[in-house]
Amino acid sequence: MSLDHDTGGGAPSPVKKLGLAGHLTAAFIRSALTPLLLFASIALGSIALMSLAREEEPQISVPMVDVLVQADGLRAEDVVELVSKPLEGILKGLDGVEHVYTYSYDDRVMAAARFQVGTKSDEAILRVHEKLRANFSRIPLGIPEPLVVGRGINDVAIVTLTLSPKPEVADHWSDNALYKLAEKLLTEMVKIDDVGLTYTVGGRADQIRVEPDPERLARYGIALNDLVEKVKNANRSFLVGTLRDQNRQVSGAAGQTLQGIPDVGLLLLASRDGRPVYVKDVANVVVDAKPEEARAWTMAPNGKGGLTTTPAVTIAIAKRAGANAVTIAQTVEKRLAMVEHEVLPPDVTVTKTRDYGETANEKVQELLFHLALATLSIAVLVGLAVGWREGVVVLVVVPTTILLTMFASWVLGYTINRVSLFALIFSIGILVDDAIVVVENIDRHWSMPDGRSTIRKAIDAVAEVGNPTIVATLTVVAALLPMMFVSGMMGPYMSPIPANASAAMLFSFFVAVILTPWLMVKMRGKGGAPHGGHGGEHDEGALGRLYRRIAAPLVVTSRHAAMFLTIVGVATLISMIPFATKSV
Repeated sequence: MSLDHDTGGGAPSPVKKLGLAGHLTAAFIRSALTPLLLFASIALGSIALMSLAREEEPQISVPMVDVLVQADGLRAEDVVELVSKPLEGILKGLDGVEHVYTYSYDDRVMAAARFQVGTKSDEAILRVHEKLRANFSRIPLGIPEPLVVGRGINDVAIVTLTLSPKPEVADHWSDNALYKLAEKLLTEMVKIDDVGLTYTVGGRADQIRVEPDPERLARYGIALNDLVEKVKNANRSFLVGTLRDQNRQVSGAAGQTLQGIPDVGLLLLASRDGRPVYVKDVANVVVDAKPEEARAWTMAPNGKGGLTTTPAVTIAIAKRAGANAVTIAQTVEKRLAMVEHEVLPPDVTVTKTRDYGETANEKVQELLFHLALATLSIAVLVGLAVGWREGVVVLVVVPTTILLTMFASWVLGYTINRVSLFALIFSIGILVDDAIVVVENIDRHWSMPDGRSTIRKAIDAVAEVGNPTIVATLTVVAALLPMMFVSGMMGPYMSPIPANASAAMLFSFFVAVILTPWLMVKMRGKGGAPHGGHGGEHDEGALGRLYRRIAAPLVVTSRHAAMFLTIVGVATLISMIPFATKSV
């Protein structure tokens, strides 16, 4: 079957080979699947736009693993030789560890292992655990097993809620009472899906303290170590086996646990002169707020030129890896509105002191607005320079390309942030080239009175510019992709630019050769007049005439061309002088 018959017949085509672009246009310009592809692209992109996690900056995984070791009885100098140096050697032998830092103090040491960028936090913690267990024989006997704590980007709170009393009742509230309320509120917040690490900052928890009295200890002849060991070992209970009797099975436990605060004071220490000596005889058992070295307050103007200071406790809420910070922040706000009146009294206020989701959403919305504004500006420019129908086509094609890029970003696991949106804004001026070139060339072919059908002219127009368009697209992709292989912290930070921009360029080509010709034909209608022609000639327009007026004198003679190149070269060298003089 001939191409003339497929596309409506007419005069012979001036294009000898259709190429990839021409064949794609010929396959879809009259296909019923083309509008379905358009609607499917818009639908998938819209779903991705709503589902993509929104952040201010790309999240870079740089796991830090802290190893905390107790070394009771050792001074800092001994800790360095006996614990810190062996611990450094163990951690440096791990795969992926970039730096190891140790901090040695009297009776303790902390080591921090920083892994390479991109290492998964769970894998880093597991490696440290396994390495320590396999080499713990290098640590002196008597040193307890270290505590391993992982740190990562997902430990940073996205929402913080600060509880503080109203100024007029501040004297009736302590940080200990606020801490108890914060614990109740925190219990409600952790019920939210995808909430990660949660903790409180400020306030003091309840504590049972045993305060020895040196005089009473001396009077009864009780050593301080005896008191410490008695209290330490009193609250212990452990399973010792299973008892079976009359077809019943009961677990047996040894030891006892303290049932209340009075039990601490009634612990038996010794017997003096036939009289038992209890803990309460040599020490005071106090139930009070835990002493802390740091406190938290809120300060607000009192209207008299001063500040009103009230105690405060802050609840910090982080998110799980991959969760949408905007969605979680909104859910926290809704949950707070539901439980605030049940958990908190009316004279305690809750202030949202940090909302990463809100700030991220604002920045993303602002960038999306600029992206839409850039698209609209390009469509208006094309409408003024080429024609309103062509402007409408560009107004449909460019957002479709952007939405497809959003879908690809969603599939690849990227998020919407200022870097990924910058990549789209940066590439919009490039990706629109494919659509403009195709639109303008179709318009030019339609103005040719050579007897070809409208569809045949559109196919020939796409085939004529198809190969240069492919080369231009691949050139841009080849220039951007090396950024994917940048090492260090800048690698994952900048990776959304080559990923999104390259995807946008590839999508722009296929949209330009599949959807653009179909839209041009639909916008032209049946029997429509050529858009840009007068008397069978393609009108080059005002911009074309201006360009011809400027460019023609430069190519009339080789002397004019050489002079122009010399001026450009000299201007380029002058513009580079500030780099040599370090003025910029």
